[in-house]
Amino acid sequence: MGIDFWVKTSGTWVNVVAVLLGTTVGMLLRGRLPARMMLVITQGVGLLTLFLGFTMAANLTKAQAGIVDGIVLGLVTLVVGGLLGEWWRIEDGLAQIGDRLKKQFSGGSGFTEGFVAASLLFCVGPMTLLGCLSNGLTGDNRLLLLKSTMDGLVAIAFTSSFGIGVGFSVLPILFYQGGLSLLAGLLAQIIPNPATSPPILLATGVGGLMIVGIGINLLDLTKIRVAAFLPALLLAPLFYWLGSLTS
Repeated sequence: MGIDFWVKTSGTWVNVVAVLLGTTVGMLLRGRLPARMMLVITQGVGLLTLFLGFTMAANLTKAQAGIVDGIVLGLVTLVVGGLLGEWWRIEDGLAQIGDRLKKQFSGGSGFTEGFVAASLLFCVGPMTLLGCLSNGLTGDNRLLLLKSTMDGLVAIAFTSSFGIGVGFSVLPILFYQGGLSLLAGLLAQIIPNPATSPPILLATGVGGLMIVGIGINLLDLTKIRVAAFLPALLLAPLFYWLGSLTS
């Protein structure tokens, strides 16, 4: 007997609730802490985001395709994906969505930045894909429950810095993560073992570099247009296949 809709997507609904709760707590803290404490919170999250990104990016060393080193492959994938992203103006599109939501719900300063940063951080990463496959195929949502806990805690820190815009990241979580869970059967046929699949490792490594970009933005070191690199996640399997032709 097949698994019903609610069981397949249970982890996603828990994730949505966790982010909303984290946003609520963050809003209660926002404005009640001195500016120097708010800065420390943002910097702490930024440093942790860098660590998470570098940890994920290390997967590039395991994604060698033929004679092409995984790091070189990751660079090419990231650059080509970034060029496509700028051509399609993905960063600007996400910012426009954030700005519309900001006007609709009277969001304050930092609304758009919080929406974009949280949406990317919560949706890019190996736990999303692996958790959705597990939830969608067997109903096991434990990995997504762990992700939900982490996202909820990060949402507190993000919201205390950026405001309520972080809460609206539940929209991409709902559509992207929920969609992956519902498509799990098809994905499992294409990717029999996603945890060790080189194309997935390449996509995870590229995603890790994007997470590093979010961390750099949080620390206000420079402005990296992280969303522009999103096409690289879709290009990773294609570039891995092209690289494997050199073997």
